[in-house]
Amino acid sequence: MLYFGTASQNHAARLILTVVANVINLQSGILTIKEHTFSELLQKKSNSMLYIISGSSRSGKTIMAKRILAKKGISYLSLDWLVMGFTNGIPEYGIHDKLFPNEIAKRSWSFLKAMLESMLYVEADCIIEGEAILPELIIELLDKYPNKLRICFVGYSYVTVENKVNDIKKNSLGKSDWLIDKSDKYIIDHVNNMIAHSKEIKKSCKENNMRYFDTSRNFEGEIENAIAYLLE
Repeated sequence: MLYFGTASQNHAARLILTVVANVINLQSGILTIKEHTFSELLQKKSNSMLYIISGSSRSGKTIMAKRILAKKGISYLSLDWLVMGFTNGIPEYGIHDKLFPNEIAKRSWSFLKAMLESMLYVEADCIIEGEAILPELIIELLDKYPNKLRICFVGYSYVTVENKVNDIKKNSLGKSDWLIDKSDKYIIDHVNNMIAHSKEIKKSCKENNMRYFDTSRNFEGEIENAIAYLLE
């Protein structure tokens, strides 16, 4: 197989081809790639790591990802980019940004799982951040690759709606903030939905023995605690 361009472009090409191959394998069985191949090879390889941060919108996920990026100097992938790719590029798949996060996670899991296993196979060091992951789904990969994944979830299960709305407005990212042009009612509804989602994530994390950090009160402190946990 031939590759052209820079080393990083060639690496990206290999990763994309591997993802596609495994998606085909999962969906149709056309390609025969034994399930145990990834884990067998990974046991012999280096200290690469996928750092996965998921949870509710506006809980601090992106802040965490950027701070880890500054510390580690590794690649970063926002799952929001993938969701918007499905939304605008292949709407017929039924995965779009208007769905509740747990529904996006369930519909996209076969793709995301194949992508993550491909990243593990090529020893990618990467920070992956976004809402579209659930503890009850990702636990499968954590059990299979315990030394290659660091995962935590972040939410705000007991914040007051008024305080969170004020916090969102106070810490707006300006033009890049997708909530900047939304009405107060829209933001209030969004916060209520994310509080409910935080409670579901917290419950699932407990059931699956995974770490959940709540930024309802001590936002900065919990963000730093979560980062310390991921990098320990």
